[in-house]
Amino acid sequence: MAERKEKIAFIGTGIMGAPIAGHILDAGYPLTVYNRTKSKADDLVARGAVWAASPAEAVRDADVVFTMVGFPEEVEELYLAGDGLLTASKPGAVLIDLTTSAPSLARDIAGAAQVSDRMAFDCPVTGGEAGACAGTLTAIVGATERDIEPVRAILETFTSRICCFGGAGKGQAAKLANQVALASSMVGMADALSFAQQEGLDLADVRSMIMSGTGASGAMETLAPKALDGDWKPGFMVQHFVKDLSLALQEAEEREIALPGADTAFSLYDMLDVIGGGRLGTQAITLLYQEEAEAVAAGLDWSRVTEEHDDGCDCGHDHGHGDHECGCGHHHDGDHECCHGEGHGHGHGEHECCHGEGHHHEGEDCTCGCAHEE
Repeated sequence: MAERKEKIAFIGTGIMGAPIAGHILDAGYPLTVYNRTKSKADDLVARGAVWAASPAEAVRDADVVFTMVGFPEEVEELYLAGDGLLTASKPGAVLIDLTTSAPSLARDIAGAAQVSDRMAFDCPVTGGEAGACAGTLTAIVGATERDIEPVRAILETFTSRICCFGGAGKGQAAKLANQVALASSMVGMADALSFAQQEGLDLADVRSMIMSGTGASGAMETLAPKALDGDWKPGFMVQHFVKDLSLALQEAEEREIALPGADTAFSLYDMLDVIGGGRLGTQAITLLYQEEAEAVAAGLDWSRVTEEHDDGCDCGHDHGHGDHECGCGHHHDGDHECCHGEGHGHGHGEHECCHGEGHHHEGEDCTCGCAHEE
């Protein structure tokens, strides 16, 4: 007699979500999918998944629910609204959020699930689009090994490693630590390529040399080749990396610790977002070091910096006070002054960085535009 497989609901079939859901489907699990843009789920439906017209409909009969959306405010609405997943799902369901979000929000969701006879835990992943397609992601879980045992087989359909950190929100905190490490690696990659270019060196040869020594990094290995080829397609979008770094900086501020590397990276990526690079891949950081013509060819617009100064920015982020400093070491227009990270633009009046020069928060609230729910 064939073993009964759990009914799975998957909400959020974007760059990462679609291939993850595909692995679950390929493993033989009955799968129902929902995405705000239906066309992004069409391939899954063609392969046998069932389309649901709403998140509530998707989870109604599901034993296990996966969510992978963009921002913490979407996670909060999806789970905690009056008609959200904690209400629409059946008692006993397990709800797993793959989104990188705020640790405090993950704790809120886990607590609310417990009192409503469900189980919920945070499980952000790392490995990018390539890892999602290959089924080799690392799952970073805010639960214990014992907690995840009933769903381990499902998690293993799209991961090569599962790291349990023991409690609600701890998966998110560990993922943010990963993003902090990545942030400095990305800046290091961009700095190195820019320096080599200015010295007239062959960039492919320099990259190969760096990869043979202690300067090697995941960014240099997988993203530098894309930057050298002018490939800005997102495996992980700039706007989502800005969100992740904002969450990490908020956590760091609450704990009164300095993250000068993350500060500098936030300054660069925030600027890239402002000038129109929010939906490019994170390798597009290298465009901030290039001549304006290359940035324009990639769809960036430095005039947006001047517009923000003149009219105020409506992009949803707080980009500092007065001068919008990107930290890239180049002077892009009359109003754009670069200082290599001195003033990350995270919205804290006395929050100065960088390169080890501590932070002065003075009790200011974060105004980065991302949700940091308590």
